[in-house]
Amino acid sequence: MRGPPQERSVDELLEFGVVNLDKPPGPSAHQVSGWVRDLAGVDRAAHAGTLDPKVTGCLPILTGDATRLAQVFLEGSKEYVSVLELHKPAPSDLESVVAEFEGELYQKPPRKSAVSRRLRTREIYELEVLEAKDRQALLRIRCESGTYIRKLCHDIGLALGTGAHMGHLRRTATDPFDDTDLVSLYDLADALAFADEGDESFLRETVAPAERALTHLPSLTIADSAAEQVATGAPVYAPGVLDADDGIERDELLACYTPDGAAVCLGRLVGDPDAERGTVVSLERVLV
Repeated sequence: MRGPPQERSVDELLEFGVVNLDKPPGPSAHQVSGWVRDLAGVDRAAHAGTLDPKVTGCLPILTGDATRLAQVFLEGSKEYVSVLELHKPAPSDLESVVAEFEGELYQKPPRKSAVSRRLRTREIYELEVLEAKDRQALLRIRCESGTYIRKLCHDIGLALGTGAHMGHLRRTATDPFDDTDLVSLYDLADALAFADEGDESFLRETVAPAERALTHLPSLTIADSAAEQVATGAPVYAPGVLDADDGIERDELLACYTPDGAAVCLGRLVGDPDAERGTVVSLERVLV
């Protein structure tokens, strides 16, 4: 079992860590993950939510055993800032037309996407025009995971009657991370070099325990004995539950922790945490 997140050694941190990386333009998300893997000297690294090569911004990278957590980034929302390139001067009703795209909308993935091109729905939680000038508008978009911003920009152009396409795109947040504490590849390389020389402080600011990637999920605290059973593949039974967040919905993805804050597993709520017997959490990923 892992110890408390704040007490782990540097090697333990890198084997179950997350870097809130500021992806540069040019390389693919897969290439960036490979660079982080090689820099950190771990056998695995995985990015949380693909960004196209030209897109910049928030790309959390999971290292070592933390790659098992990649699915959690399918649960939260994303935020982007995008340049809307209009094909004609912006009309006077730009902001009101853009506002109509808040809410649930239908999207079909682009031809070059890696998923099947079937019609589906995605929700736009917030959409605002930050600035507009000549044939450009700067948009802030907070949306459901899996939303195609390129398609959204195209559709806004049709609604405006001007035509439009997506210009520069930057991701500013992917739950639970945002752009307030992004780390560059240069920062990571420097932090690892300092750690090799005996100064671990910069690395501990650059690489967070992987539990940080779970902070947007509801949680259960389970006894150490229950965690040992989970490690062998058993579900979480009611007697092993010590505490649970209020309002967790049935089948909702959640994280289970030991009393000292170490992540044990991801699972789905299937029973009452306050019950005296029965299964409470079915397992999706064992993390120990």
